[in-house]
Amino acid sequence: MRTKPEMMGQLRPAFSELNISEGFEFDTEIVTNEIKEDCKSLLLSNEQLTTLMKDMDGAIRNGLGKDTNPSSIVKCYVTYVQDLPNGTERGKFLALDLGGTNFRVLLIELGENNYFHMDSEIFKVPAHIQTGKGTELFDHIAKCLAEFIKKHNLDSKKALPLGFTFSFPLRQVGLTKGYLNSWTKGFNCSGVVDEDVVRLLKEAIKRRKDVEIDVCGILNDTTGTIMSCAWKNPNTKIGVIVGTGCNACYVEKVENAELFDGDKTKPHVIVNTEWGAFGDDGKLDAVRTKYDREIDEDSLNPGRQRFEKMISGMYMGEIVRLAIVDLANQNKLFEGRLSEQMKTKGAFGTSFVSDIEGDKANYKETLKVLSEMGINDPSLVDCANVRYICECVSRRSAHLVSAGLAALLNKMDEKSVTIGVDGSVYRFHPYFHKLMVEKTKQLTKSDIKFDLMLSEDGSGRGAALVAAVAVRDELPSMTNGLSAK
Repeated sequence: MRTKPEMMGQLRPAFSELNISEGFEFDTEIVTNEIKEDCKSLLLSNEQLTTLMKDMDGAIRNGLGKDTNPSSIVKCYVTYVQDLPNGTERGKFLALDLGGTNFRVLLIELGENNYFHMDSEIFKVPAHIQTGKGTELFDHIAKCLAEFIKKHNLDSKKALPLGFTFSFPLRQVGLTKGYLNSWTKGFNCSGVVDEDVVRLLKEAIKRRKDVEIDVCGILNDTTGTIMSCAWKNPNTKIGVIVGTGCNACYVEKVENAELFDGDKTKPHVIVNTEWGAFGDDGKLDAVRTKYDREIDEDSLNPGRQRFEKMISGMYMGEIVRLAIVDLANQNKLFEGRLSEQMKTKGAFGTSFVSDIEGDKANYKETLKVLSEMGINDPSLVDCANVRYICECVSRRSAHLVSAGLAALLNKMDEKSVTIGVDGSVYRFHPYFHKLMVEKTKQLTKSDIKFDLMLSEDGSGRGAALVAAVAVRDELPSMTNGLSAK
């Protein structure tokens, strides 16, 4: 690596204005002014974020309204989950987590003194079933459920409560009723779109005649995140995923959810915002860059999920790659030299962003990543510039999530809220948590206190807890409700 002697020993924390200097080991003074200027479009001011918050708030209110929902970009689907865990749940519960080519079956046991035990097994959905008949898919799932029950010596004649995480676009009309809008992730099973997937699962189980399972609820992974965290902390009222995708759900007052037609004697219901679509109506245009527009135009769903495309792990690495290619083509990086790999769409994974920002000294990880991308012998300045690009992209991602969370916190106006968070970007990026906490605090009303809690397996554990709460609430002696405790 070519170095400039006068630059050695000058390394100081980057982004020091965030007051989170620990971890940021490198000096932005090494970054060239040209790179800083070109990256300005990736840096969002509090004024810009406040404008986005107002637009997000309006979109959420439209999504909640009976008359405004049909045209709303943010759909705010009612989940029909109205009760959180309160620590009194007891017994054994099943969970089914279906969201891709593999699915999981889980057995969770809850007992006294926060006793928790979990067993799980992963099953594969063969390729021919992914594109075959819907009945074949659900028959396969029922078969795997039966094998799991037998393997764990569960009473096959006793109706076992099950929570069903279904991570495909779903229109819910009840806690145990949800219609598939469209298949994604390579699935294209016939006879399932516009059908109630809970009914299809129940019918497949019934056809077997060898197990009894009571499907107590269907949910997505954000709802599972709230449930998983609320089991330990009943103050959890928001769940957010920052991983391959990005979405959030929150606890809403029943009277505000105008499309809710469930039990209105209970004061609250969890609403799945589906905020990834925010900005599909142009509300993000003022802050979208040429890189965002290119990613959107080249995606499988152009014009859709624009908020998610500026945030999530599916796109973050590609934004960095596009910026690197653009700046190298302008002779502002690598003396204008680019490898074929760096020119290849999707080659720069989001994990590379975390690796580069996780560097502790001497740009060791940055050099390793650039070598993997076919860039050899970069200068120290090149390494600093690449790191700065990564910092700008991930910082923007965290700040956009923060704006969404602040909009929810301000709308709810609860004085203390725990936010359950899950997803690979949040888990594995070295500074994402700090960036989110700092910016959310700046954008939220001063009298609102919040904390972020890492979710433990929301899509699995959370699904079982939906079943556990449903069983608990059949007992009149148990307290329930989503009200603050």
